[in-house]
Amino acid sequence: MARTIAAGALLALGMAAGLAVVSWTGSGDTDAGDGEGRVTIVYEDDAIAPQDRRAVDALRKSGVLEKTADWVNTSVALPHDLVVKVTGKVPPGVTDAVTQPDGRTIYIPPRFLTQVQEVAGDVAKSVKRPALFPADKFNADDLAALSTRFIFGHELGHALQRQLQLPNLGLEEDAADGFASFHTVNEAGPDPSLAAAMIFDAIARAEGELTLEGLSSDHPVTQQRVFNFLCYLDGSDPKKFDGPLVGDGYLPKTRAPLCPQAWAMLDHGWWTQLQPHLREGFKAQGDQRQKEARARLIAETKAFEEKLDRIRTGR
Repeated sequence: MARTIAAGALLALGMAAGLAVVSWTGSGDTDAGDGEGRVTIVYEDDAIAPQDRRAVDALRKSGVLEKTADWVNTSVALPHDLVVKVTGKVPPGVTDAVTQPDGRTIYIPPRFLTQVQEVAGDVAKSVKRPALFPADKFNADDLAALSTRFIFGHELGHALQRQLQLPNLGLEEDAADGFASFHTVNEAGPDPSLAAAMIFDAIARAEGELTLEGLSSDHPVTQQRVFNFLCYLDGSDPKKFDGPLVGDGYLPKTRAPLCPQAWAMLDHGWWTQLQPHLREGFKAQGDQRQKEARARLIAETKAFEEKLDRIRTGR
């Protein structure tokens, strides 16, 4: 059975001050436009317990945090630096990846990474591999790295909203999930969304029946998040993904018709939100992406209107 990532308290490491730190500041365009902030990945090696080193080493080897940070450093002019700390020295009560309220620090506890890898190992052993997911990546290390890339995207969504003071029309957690899909689908393809869906599905099954706490959380219900991840992926390219996602039963046929417009709205929304904050060196490309996203949204809305009667009647 898959293990619940949120279960259990983080080990009390009791590390002294003066941590051994390995940091990465990425490449990216140094012309920050209106903002000079940069994303830095920091591995505080002295604050990583021995039992968590394997998971941290596997994540570091994958480079997924650095790849995502590189995109932000190239594309977005942050008003402040953002430090991503892989460390056991976290604020009280923190057991999983978390973004501080000012958007300037993201904590990723090593114990959390170990738990993600444990769930990923269970998935690799007990779940039938979706045909869309590469066979050579269906293992604990790759599943953990890819799902962590998606989770890191979620936390970056929080950081961007808070540093740039972006307006929300709904819950911040929904928007953060949306950024994870927006970024990974556009920049890394389907693998992070699929890995995250498998990991979150395993978590949902381990959670069992819904509780009052789960239903009242500011996060969507875990299983609902799984279908959201798959819906955005499917909607990004229905011709490519309908067969392996809808045809193979991973995304319900009742949800799939809504996904092209949902993706178009998400893609247009995030490009539009980020447009005023793009770095000078990326602005021309970002403006073009926003223009294309807007055109697609208009087309998908028209297509949705034309098929709405069929969707409502189930024909």
